[in-house]
Amino acid sequence: MAPNSDNGYRDPCLSVMERFGITVWCEVIARTTRGDFEGLVLPRSETADAEHLVLKLGTGYNVGLRHDTILGIEKIGYREAKYKIPEKEFPIDDKKPTVKLFGTGGTIASRLDYRTGAVIPAFSPGELYGSVPELADVCNLETVKLFGVFSENMGPEQYLVLAEETGAAIREGYDGVVIGHGTDTMHHTAAALSFMVQRPPVPIVMVGSQRSSDRPSSDAARNLISATWAAAHGEIAETMVCMFGPTSDRYNLLHRGTRVRKMHSSYRSTFRTLGDLPLAMVEQGKITPIKKDFATRRSDRDVEINAVFDEKVSLVYYYPNMQANVIDGLIDAGYKGIIIAGTGLGHVNRLLYPALERARDAGVLIFMTLQTLWGFVQMYVYETGREIMELGVVPLANMLPEVAYVKLAWALGMHPDDPRAVGELMSRPVAGEMTEREPHDGYLVFQGGVPEIKGFLGRVWK
Repeated sequence: MAPNSDNGYRDPCLSVMERFGITVWCEVIARTTRGDFEGLVLPRSETADAEHLVLKLGTGYNVGLRHDTILGIEKIGYREAKYKIPEKEFPIDDKKPTVKLFGTGGTIASRLDYRTGAVIPAFSPGELYGSVPELADVCNLETVKLFGVFSENMGPEQYLVLAEETGAAIREGYDGVVIGHGTDTMHHTAAALSFMVQRPPVPIVMVGSQRSSDRPSSDAARNLISATWAAAHGEIAETMVCMFGPTSDRYNLLHRGTRVRKMHSSYRSTFRTLGDLPLAMVEQGKITPIKKDFATRRSDRDVEINAVFDEKVSLVYYYPNMQANVIDGLIDAGYKGIIIAGTGLGHVNRLLYPALERARDAGVLIFMTLQTLWGFVQMYVYETGREIMELGVVPLANMLPEVAYVKLAWALGMHPDDPRAVGELMSRPVAGEMTEREPHDGYLVFQGGVPEIKGFLGRVWK
């Protein structure tokens, strides 16, 4: 909108820019009631308001200056930002292992779109090398961009393609596979690949970043370097997630694809192994195993691909006073399987009993997991649990709810006409999704403010 429109509105930020003789992409020093700010004037995104002038500071972060706090603006230069990273041909060294990198989108393959102000999946995998040349020190890297979507748009269609392409890369002789993926649903895709790609002879490493590549605190480069190192040189031949361990830049962790979950919306150390220990640490080109029981790298090219997924599966998070029509609706819609994330040891209220009985009679398979995330389903302890089992609900030990959802969809795809085979498959571990016991040090939650944590942090957090 122009500073003066037909209806008399005057755009305050454009008026400020006009008064001080600046345009977007000008480097300026803005004097405000809150102090001086030096930076690059950015174009307004389509969703931004007209009250704030946005500068990109030298630190890489953006700041919004409200128009009525600006006392003066001095232009000191002009620099139209170029945010596209050039794509470079990867150098080949016959002495190094070769890794296949599949791009799917997400923040590790992204840029900032100043039209909308959003982070968008825009970098091709080849551009990743343009921004992280250290990758050439790790391996030979061949890249294929399979998708360009945010992780919330990843689903069965992408899972099936990814599994088949991963199998093809393994059979073609690549020493490892890396998959760039958005972090929001990376643990869902990791679970899907863990079931669809059986007995891989080489590492399959999923990697993303919490902060986009244009930010100074981005974890993209370090995560990608560690992931490619694990794929090229590591001995763990499983589907894994490689992300920051601590909040610092010290090391990355390798998490088993069926025991990992995103636990924080913005921390770089967001991924955590639940109910078990991480598989290994990756630190400056060194991989240190934490667990001993993992599948090891083999020299053969044998891999079993079972890329199937039945979409008529739902995950239901139980809440107090949940009504039977929640389950009834799924039955009426033709769903074949339901995962419940129950309370405590695996409970729901008695209001659901008629719906559970109806589901059983209709041949709908229902399994119980825990919304506590840690611990095991123990439905024999209380009367409620025993009653639910009599209605056909099957406990799933300490399988995580979203992993159980993915596994059930896969199991129904494997045995579409054999409920007994599906039940048997769900009740035994296939890819480490259930464990015999949980480690004593696997359940650690920092509770800020309590004396024990204050004392601990005082010793280790300098």
